[in-house]
Amino acid sequence: MTPVSQILQEAGIPHREFVHTGQVTSLEQAAAERGQTPGQVVRSIVFRIRSGEFVMVLMAGPAQISWPALREYLGQKRVSMASDEEVLAATGYRIGTVSPIATATRLRVLADRGVFIHEEISIGSGQPNTGIILNSADLRRALDNVEVGDFCSEK
Repeated sequence: MTPVSQILQEAGIPHREFVHTGQVTSLEQAAAERGQTPGQVVRSIVFRIRSGEFVMVLMAGPAQISWPALREYLGQKRVSMASDEEVLAATGYRIGTVSPIATATRLRVLADRGVFIHEEISIGSGQPNTGIILNSADLRRALDNVEVGDFCSEK
């Protein structure tokens, strides 16, 4: 059981782990193997606001960040993607396994509205080649302080 799954179980949030049989190399592959569309796979991307301060943005599948919208929402002139080392330090997870659940530090979490369009979604589990499948309403409940807005533009 992954740490994310354990936390969700303790919180009474229904979910299931999905373990891929091989290495996952693309969003499309992850979605297909999970029986989902790419838009149902939620990516957790960490951005640096300033030195030592980070924010996580949840995006649905192929959606891309709208830099002007993110900067405006955060009231920042400059925002950049966190480095691999910064992501690991801020979340405790390596790129490709990042989850909005059970991060190493208390991160502010923003979610694009597109994350909640589908009833069933999947998120990172903290472990390679493993995803957590759950209802989007349950993810929203698990992330009680999540800030929902329009942070992405379609690819």
